Amino acid sequence: MTSGLSPAAISSRKARMDAVRGRMSALGVDALLLSLGADLPWLTGYEAMPLERLTVLVLTVDGHAVLIVPELEAPRVPDAGDLFELSPWSELEDPVAIACGVLGPHLRGRVGISDRAWATSLLAFQSRMGDASWLPASKVTSQLRALKDSTEIACLRAASASADRVARALQAGDVELLGRSESEVSGDISARLIGEGHERVNFAIVGSGPNGASPHHDAGSRVIGRGDVVVCDFGGVFALPGDVGYCSDITRVVAVGEPSDPDVLKCYEILRLAQQAGVDAVASGASAESVDVAARRVIDDAGFGDRFIHRTGHGIGIEEHEDPYIVKGNETVLEAGHCFSVEPGIYLSGRFGLRLEDIVAVTDSGVESLNTADHSIAILEV
Repeated sequence: MTSGLSPAAISSRKARMDAVRGRMSALGVDALLLSLGADLPWLTGYEAMPLERLTVLVLTVDGHAVLIVPELEAPRVPDAGDLFELSPWSELEDPVAIACGVLGPHLRGRVGISDRAWATSLLAFQSRMGDASWLPASKVTSQLRALKDSTEIACLRAASASADRVARALQAGDVELLGRSESEVSGDISARLIGEGHERVNFAIVGSGPNGASPHHDAGSRVIGRGDVVVCDFGGVFALPGDVGYCSDITRVVAVGEPSDPDVLKCYEILRLAQQAGVDAVASGASAESVDVAARRVIDDAGFGDRFIHRTGHGIGIEEHEDPYIVKGNETVLEAGHCFSVEPGIYLSGRFGLRLEDIVAVTDSGVESLNTADHSIAILEV
């Protein structure tokens, strides 16, 4: 086995399994089959590789927790004490049959399966469990995963601090922009995230000049010049010792000298005020959509409402995008432990784009901003 989970990580996961079983009971769900996706590491500390070989945690409402893994993957499973039983399967065995043996009387029950499980896995189970009824496992787990415990918030805090250090280097001009391509700058940011302790990089968006108006722009060959405004949105996976990694996500804007477009600074001040209004609206008891409304109102009132083309934020944890989503129509009541981004944007096609993003955590007394890098547009000397 790999090195084990820390005692705190094991304790947290035992509480999570109890909470999952409680919700299964309340929803009338007999068993969960957790394969690819975030539910598995959230409950076991083990992240399955996206192989054709089946990995699945069989979790029944009445107490069984068996992690079925390919034999060659078993050494990667961290020691988690008595959290679950490990059941490696050989190339000559049928893992679906093994899982069905664990399910026992629940073969004809109501079963949840990972939202991101391979379709072939679902079809294989359905062929053996013709009388079972099926639902996405997220119907059970999503609301529970959205409320982070203290170990998760500690990791999100550390991930954000690591990303902040890269953002500050960018704002200080330590990341060379002038005369370099977007892809070169993206590679530099990625290397710095790894250097600051991230296990891997999920994305490093660098959108310069008119490319900044595409929120998910793929960093390309465009060479950054004087007067360009550059949107840098980056994040990855950061782990504290003895646990799985949690995600960072931050966006800051830098200008290479004075912006060549005269509307940049005016729009950025509107954006800064909108982002602050969104953060100020975060509170236990507020709704997710109220945060979106607060940020969007500032941009609407300034006449740029049609240039804010995405939701205000998304939850974050083991996955970079998860519940709760900060968008109109989401009436989820925020509680202490909810963690999400607040990232309004203004995008003027063919000219420039602007976005400002922090990760925040709802607390009993209000809100904690996990990112603290300067919110001003950084105008670099050239």
